[in-house]
Parts: sequence; structure tokens; C-alpha cells
Amino acid sequence: MRKTPTEITEVHSRMSRRTLFLGGSMLAFMTGLGFRMRHLQLDQADQYRLLAEENRINIRLIPPARGEIFDRNGIVLARNEPSYRITLVPEDAGDVDKVIEKLATLVELDPNELDRAVTEMRRSPPFLPVTIADRVSWDELSRVAVNTPALPGITPEVGLSRYYPLRGDLAHVLGYVGPVSDYDLSKIDNPDQLLRIPRFQIGKVGLEGRMEDDLRGVAGTKRVEVNAVGRVMRELDRREGQQGDDVQLTIDQQLQSYAQARLGDESAAAVVMDCVTGDLLAVASAPSFDPNLFVQGISVADYGTLTSDNHRPLAAKSVQGAYPPGSTFKMITALAALEAGIVGYADTVYCPGHMKVSNRRFHCWKRGGHGHMDLAGALRESCDVYFYDLAIQVGIDKIAEVATKLGLGQRYDLPLSGMARGLNPNRAWKADVRGADWVVGDTANASIGQGFVLASPLQLAVMTARLASGKALDPRIVKSVNGVEEPLPIVPDLEVNAAHLAEVQRGMFQVSNHRRGTAYSQRIIDDEFRMAGKTGTSQVRNITAAERARGVTRNEDLPWERRDHGLFVNYAPYDNPRIAVAVVVEHGGGSKSATPIGRDITLQALYGGTPPLSAYPAKDREKIKKQQEEMQKLVPGREITRRNRA
Repeated sequence: MRKTPTEITEVHSRMSRRTLFLGGSMLAFMTGLGFRMRHLQLDQADQYRLLAEENRINIRLIPPARGEIFDRNGIVLARNEPSYRITLVPEDAGDVDKVIEKLATLVELDPNELDRAVTEMRRSPPFLPVTIADRVSWDELSRVAVNTPALPGITPEVGLSRYYPLRGDLAHVLGYVGPVSDYDLSKIDNPDQLLRIPRFQIGKVGLEGRMEDDLRGVAGTKRVEVNAVGRVMRELDRREGQQGDDVQLTIDQQLQSYAQARLGDESAAAVVMDCVTGDLLAVASAPSFDPNLFVQGISVADYGTLTSDNHRPLAAKSVQGAYPPGSTFKMITALAALEAGIVGYADTVYCPGHMKVSNRRFHCWKRGGHGHMDLAGALRESCDVYFYDLAIQVGIDKIAEVATKLGLGQRYDLPLSGMARGLNPNRAWKADVRGADWVVGDTANASIGQGFVLASPLQLAVMTARLASGKALDPRIVKSVNGVEEPLPIVPDLEVNAAHLAEVQRGMFQVSNHRRGTAYSQRIIDDEFRMAGKTGTSQVRNITAAERARGVTRNEDLPWERRDHGLFVNYAPYDNPRIAVAVVVEHGGGSKSATPIGRDITLQALYGGTPPLSAYPAKDREKIKKQQEEMQKLVPGREITRRNRA
């Protein structure tokens, strides 16, 4: 049907309106697009130029140099040494597997190290570098450097790694560093990004761990230009980080090395403390281990060897060990009785070889007894019955009070791992912890350092230093941090009667210098350096009545782990105390194992090196000469360097 002219006009009109509408819309869109392009290209040009620049430029962290550790004389105990390594940044590498395959044609890659690197890549942000090969040779590093254009994301680096030149001599004091683990990160709130760098080393145990914040330092940064495939083209600038603080210890390296060597193959510990300042001059535990094994991550085989050793080389026995102090505790019992006024210096107790307490017989170490003993004589000959009698009269609570004054049962504020508090028991402790009443037999046992009483070698050294000086000395091991000396505290006097303390000191002097003294055979001959001391033996097994009747089995005839511990504490010189020494030999078979070690370490400290043979009893000089020759083979030859004092 044909449309009328009027209808045709209406159709043309509608089409014109639509065309106009569409044309206007397109014009408006193009105008808006033009303005947007102008805004982006002109008004926001700087912002987008910066974004493009940031895509071209990467910012990377520079690990700081760790603070070094020195002994009191400036000898380096822990230092940083150059370490060549090859790293890979996953986001810059593209095809990681292909890059590693190319790298393997240039450098021999350890499969275990490679597996570890792959694991680190999975758990780390892609912009963080991962170490593919560590401690490579200079030749290997050079080959990689020449071929970096064909290895996107690969960077040959010279870094720093921790090194302990004295190896095992200070392992239990310094501890060691190792790569950051997930466990380490889990213990830190908002960890520093530095800690997320794979293989970054932090202190794990010992002083390295406890002073991590001081030693670590602050990271630096560098800006590098990368091309389209992520290869580093050049370094634009860098801001160096801040090196960690250097730490100087009170330890005397020469004395420490000697003490460690003198302990030998024993499972033992020795502590040397300055009687004036409280400085720890040596803190040795044996056997030891090489902390360098842990720096890059110890192997399963090496770790298994250490943990399977029944002498426990990983244990810092000097501060972590808690032992019955045996007869070295008798000075505390004696001082408590004197302070309580229940005994005079000349009062005697008869020792027939045993004492009956609550229908139980408590024996003296000397089966036939000591006869009549006064206080100095009882210390000199270590009469157990004398101290049973005193303790029962004075009571455990007063004994525990004096033990606290002399430093037992305390954990000292030192940057060392796992320090033992020991145990200084009293009536309240047994009621709270054991849910039982304290009985008189407990007091008898405690009086000679057995039963519930426990002390670490460090605590025994503190006890001895306080007895020697009459001062409430606390131990310290950090001498300075970043060159700033740690202030010496004002040390108060012990709250004990000076005359009573002098009587206990007199008994200790006789231990080493009276013919009947238990340490007389290991005395110091040099009058200038005469020492006062106390021997100790602590049982680790019960002796039955049947065994006692037929004769107590000798330690030499028992398995090692059932033998008595040997202990010796001493200070010297007697009339002007300079050092205090404590030695514990696990399962050494009694005090005879610890006393010569303590005497030798004391002489080494007093003479500042190998003492003359004239300081020893004449009968021992030939044996001592051979021993000194052996020690000189063990102690010298270390890679010793000193702090640059310029």
C-alpha cells in the first residue's frame, strides 16, 4: 500500500531526529574522550611517568653488616667474612626453570641447596632474591657474571657470612647464627622485611640470639634499572645500611681457650669470675662443637652426631646445668649456723662415721668417722656428720636465706640461653611444689648439698666470689656495646657478720693448705697466690644398706653415667682475692676429677699464661710439664685477630 505524502514526510522527520541524536551522542563521546586524553597526557603526565618509571626501576634491600664480637682484649670472637653467592629474583627471571637450567651449565648446583631454594621461592614474595648457590668460588662467580645477559634475574653477589675463628672454644657463650626460619618469624610481631630475605642470618642461641637487636643493624636500599625482561641494567643509587653494634665481652680469650682445652674430653664445666668487678673471665663447657656448622644450616648427619653423644656437646653446662653441689654447699650451712648463733668457732661435734636422724642412719664419707671436729676442721676434712648436726639445729629456712645471699636459686640477667635457676629449697617450697611437709631428713641431706638442692657452675662461682670478697657481686659478661662501656654497678656488702665470714674463709684456706685438707695434694705452692677452696662430691645414685654392708662399689667399677659428680670451688689469692673458680665434672668419680682442673685454671688466670713449675708441688712437676706441653699444642695456632683500634 502506497504511503501518502503526509506519511512520507513524518517518516523523514523521525529519521532526521534519530540521526541528529546519534550524531550528537557521538560528538559528545568524542569530545569527552578528547578531554580525558588531554587530562591523562597533560594534567596527569607526571604521575603516569612516575608509574612507568617505577615499573622500570626496582628497589632492593641491602643486608647490613652484623656487629662483631670481641673479647676483653680486643681479640675477635665472631666476625663477618666475604661469601660469594648467586641469587635469583623470580619475578625478574620469567621462566625460572629455564634460567636455572642455563645456570647449571656454568656452576655445579647442589641438588639439596636447589630444593631448598625452590621451597623458599614458593613461600617468599616474587620480588625477593633467593640464594641458588652459596659459597661459590671466585672462578664460578666470574663465569656467571660474564654470562648474566643470558641469565635474566640472576645476580652474582659478594655478601657477608658469620665466622667463628675460635670454633668450639666459645660456642656455648656466643651461640651461633643461622638462616631465618618460619619458626623464627612466628615469634616476631610485624617482622622486619629484612628477615624475609631467604637465607638472611639471625642469632639463634647464646649471645648471638639474646643480643640480636643490637648485632643485626639496619638494612640499606639500592635502586636498580631493569629492562623489559627484568634483567638488571645498572644500579642508579644506593643508601648504605647501618652496621650492627660491636659487642665486647668480659671474657679473656686466652683463659677461655685454656679452660676449654683443660676440660678435655670430660663432660664438664668451668667458670672463672673476677672477685672485684664480677666480670666473667671464662665460661667453658665440654665437650663443645663448631658453631660454624650451623651458619648455613647444619646437615642431618652432623646434627645427629652431636645429639647422639651422651656427653651432650650442645648443652651449655656452665649456665644450663643444675647439679647437687655436694660438699661445696657446706660453707652455706656453716655460715647459717654462725649467723644464727648456734655454734662457736671452737665448738666440736663428734663424728663416728654416721648420725641417726629419725630412725635413719646418715653416713659420713669417711666410714670410720673423723672424731671431734670444729668448724674449720669440718670444712677442711669435709666431715658430713658435723654439718648434719648444725643443719638440724639451725633449720632449712635459715640455711636457704644464707644460700640466697650467696647467689643460689637465682637466674642472673645475662645474655645467655637457657640459664638454670637451680633450686634453693625451704619448707614453703616443698609444701607448694611437692604438696608435702619438710622433714628433718630433708634438712640433713640439704646440709651437704644433696637432696633437693641444685646449683649451676655459674651460681657456684658467684657463691665463691661473694664468700671471698664479702660483697654481693653479680656476674656480668658484656663489657661494652658499640664502644660504650657498660657501667659497673655499686656492689653492696653481704649482710653477714665479717668475723663469721672470716672463719669460713679460714676453713676454706685449710682445705688447700693443711696437710689434712681434701685439696692439699692440689695446692698452689707460690705464697703470693695461695688459694682457698672446697672440694665436693655429689651422688647420682642411692647406696643401699646391703651395698654399704659389703662395701660401697668404687666409682671406677660403675658405668660412667652412675658415677658421682666431681666439684671444686676456690678463690685466690687468699689474702687479696682476685678470681673465683668453679668446676663441675659430670660423673667424674668424685672431687679428685675436678680439683686439679680448678687449680690449673686458677694458676693460668693469675699468671696470665703458663705458670712456672715452681707454683706446683714438687712431686707433680714432671707430670705438669708434660701436661703444659700438651696444652700449648691445643691452645695456640688459632686464627686470632684483634680489633683495629685506629
